[in-house]
Amino acid sequence: MRKLITPFIFFLHVSSSHAQELGQVTFAGGTNISYFSFVADQGLFIRISEDGKVLEWGIEVRALRSDYYAPKLQPYLGRVDYYGPESDSAFRGKVKSIGTSVITYYSHYDMDTKVGKIRSIGTVILDYYTNYENKVHKGKLRFIGNLLLEHYSSFENEAYKDKLKSIGNTPITYYSSFDDKLIKGKIKSIGSVPYNWYTSFEFRSGLKSGLYRRNIGGITYIVQ
Repeated sequence: MRKLITPFIFFLHVSSSHAQELGQVTFAGGTNISYFSFVADQGLFIRISEDGKVLEWGIEVRALRSDYYAPKLQPYLGRVDYYGPESDSAFRGKVKSIGTSVITYYSHYDMDTKVGKIRSIGTVILDYYTNYENKVHKGKLRFIGNLLLEHYSSFENEAYKDKLKSIGNTPITYYSSFDDKLIKGKIKSIGSVPYNWYTSFEFRSGLKSGLYRRNIGGITYIVQ
């Protein structure tokens, strides 16, 4: 196992005015969304699911002599507060702030597809698909700030139907069911960046060329 050093402070944005912005988008197996990561001050990352739940927060740890990062974040040692018993039932007991990043949630008075989900992280407002907009993706993130998250329709190719199609102006494409069985459904491109994978004819698996972490349009995309 690769030796890890002390936390590597990974600043996507130098200015403190850019804190709590979407910093990373991570895909599991190069196919589906694992989580979205918001970067805050002091190198803090807050990871959330696509259905609006806080998953993890902490500091990234980087390997000593490579671009490898530990999948788990190192625990954040700063102040973390939670909503108390006097709070709305939809978010009672949930994390309220991590360091200077305040997190709010939709209350039990809101639309049922949003109740209890994250409403904001810092100044970034989150919104979700409803029954009226997209029944397949109801309850999943629709907006992160001014970034619209679009999905392929249920009528698209079987390998990528309903998958994430774009984040803001950054399109995402996938290999189709007509491609090799080892790569179908995997990411083919993000923006103008291509992803080439080993096929079943090459006796290897994983990414053939390119980087697992790429900064595209100001966001770091990670394919694990």
